[in-house]
Amino acid sequence: MTEASSIIDEIFEVFRDKGGRAYGEDVTELQHALQCATFAQQEGEKPEIVVSCLLHDYGHLLHDLGEDIADKGVDTRHEHVGANRLSKWFGDTVVAPIRMHADSKRYLCWKEAQYLADLSAASRQSLELQGGVMSDDEARQFEQDPHFENAIIVRRYDDMGKIPDMVTPELEDFRPLMESVLSC
Repeated sequence: MTEASSIIDEIFEVFRDKGGRAYGEDVTELQHALQCATFAQQEGEKPEIVVSCLLHDYGHLLHDLGEDIADKGVDTRHEHVGANRLSKWFGDTVVAPIRMHADSKRYLCWKEAQYLADLSAASRQSLELQGGVMSDDEARQFEQDPHFENAIIVRRYDDMGKIPDMVTPELEDFRPLMESVLSC
């Protein structure tokens, strides 16, 4: 077994063990991940974007705090937990949009009034836990990040991946793409 195969196996094992958790939008964590990646792939996004979409909520799967942790008013900072773990294997082009996807929601709520108005109840709840709508200064600073545009792209796909019963490729179908962007 190659090192790349072993790394992907480790990531997929976490999805297999914990991907059945409720995402909060009538889909599981695994369904959400697969939907986001599928939408990105269908739009012809770069492999790094597709993999970021697949793995953006990986941090949710790394804790054992329960599926209702947000209802208890706790922000698990899943974007940082996941990005920190994944940075062992992937470069910034994959990891930075993952680390930034919660702040991307905060930014888009600042930038687009309709975006904020369209948030689901679960997204509104997490928005508040993650710091609320960005201030003008936060937003301007966020726009200066070299991964800003890709983070917004990943966020847009994140918002799409909430369709009960959507048919997607299997997790294993993304293995070659993931292996192609490994940095180790």
